[in-house]
Amino acid sequence: MKAEGGRQKPEGRRQKAEGKRNRARSGRSSSSFLLHPSALREARVLVVGDAMLDRYWFGEVGRISPEAPVPIVKIEKEEERPGGAANVARNAAALGAQVSLLSVVGADEAGTRLGRLLKRERINAQLHRDRSIKTTVKLRVIGRRQQLLRVDFETPPSHEVLASKLRNFGELLRDADVVILSDYGKGGLTHIARMIGMARRAGKPVLVDPKGEDYSRYRGATVITPNRIEFRQVAGPWKNERELAERAQRLRRKLDAEALLITRSEEGMTLFQDGSRFHVAAQAREVFDVSGAGDTVIAALGVALASGARMSAAVRLANRAAGIVVGKFGTAVVTPEELVGKAEGRRQKAEG
Repeated sequence: MKAEGGRQKPEGRRQKAEGKRNRARSGRSSSSFLLHPSALREARVLVVGDAMLDRYWFGEVGRISPEAPVPIVKIEKEEERPGGAANVARNAAALGAQVSLLSVVGADEAGTRLGRLLKRERINAQLHRDRSIKTTVKLRVIGRRQQLLRVDFETPPSHEVLASKLRNFGELLRDADVVILSDYGKGGLTHIARMIGMARRAGKPVLVDPKGEDYSRYRGATVITPNRIEFRQVAGPWKNERELAERAQRLRRKLDAEALLITRSEEGMTLFQDGSRFHVAAQAREVFDVSGAGDTVIAALGVALASGARMSAAVRLANRAAGIVVGKFGTAVVTPEELVGKAEGRRQKAEG
């Protein structure tokens, strides 16, 4: 049965959540946490934040310019991929989740192109067009498998567009199991404190990928996921694991957050909850490119929680996803088959 506005009654929500947990448990092995494909497909994730378009120009470097001491790159191939919050949405969709993305783009060619790329990924993209700005674009010039240059185009969105986005957020929130707020500091999350409040009042977990040194705007979020450098900027340096835990728990309590997940590069990632610490070692076999790794982590974490996983199991899954994606070039995604391994993937496919 449904309550007014299409929202389930408490008993219906409880039964659905228990069903997701049971399906999630059916995919758990003795050695690691594995999500069953049916649980992944039922996960509903709402991503809000700074979406952008990642452009790659690949070429060969044959000589140095006679005009300045810089290499000349003869462009041979171009690629475009969703970036920023759009890459978070893309990663969640690649894992099989039902994904909606809410963001602001310019009324320009790059915004149109980004919308087409997201549609191809089967993402419900609610892109508010702002004629006063240009869509954020990161252009990377690649030569000999190395990044030679990055050029950024960006403008903060107008207040009017952000206000209309907030109204749209309330509508999309009803059908979400988990909300991911991807902050890249481009102005798209000016109303983030109100979004967190709306989501928590609706009983929806909120995951935040933070930016900058003022974390007070993230107060009340369920999980905040700074990387090692971002955490140090906010909490200060530490000499050992004990000091790290003290600083992490102090920040978590200050922000009234259920958990703080610090991603620590080659040191893995550490989850801090009330009175507990849970650490997983890094699983990357070879680090090729860390671009977008944080997007993959929060996307995998969100999909796992939306699928009924416990927090520690979701962290293990996110850690495994991070270890895979850093072995790929540029902003990339991880598939369920890559997460569980080929043999386990074939077994789950047969069961699904």
